[in-house]
Amino acid sequence: MLFESDKVMFEIYRETEYTGQYRVVYFTELQDHNKETEINHAMAGEHFYDGFLKNFGKDQGKEIINTLLARLNGGEKLAPEEVEQALGEHLA
Repeated sequence: MLFESDKVMFEIYRETEYTGQYRVVYFTELQDHNKETEINHAMAGEHFYDGFLKNFGKDQGKEIINTLLARLNGGEKLAPEEVEQALGEHLA
């Protein structure tokens, strides 16, 4: 059983106001100084995928997300199911 502190909540979204690029925000890792700004950017964007990464091995999960973002921003079309499949065991 995972506790809230054992996972990292994230969202992948596409900016609609600025560059149109795909971005990720890790909500549970935000600090007071950037929390409001980052949440506002995500809320203004177009939702693509959200979930929780297991805290154990989260760095590998973040690397996978960065690779997926590079593919999306490079013009590749991915379905949310493909994101879930790529993250596999890293999802909580």
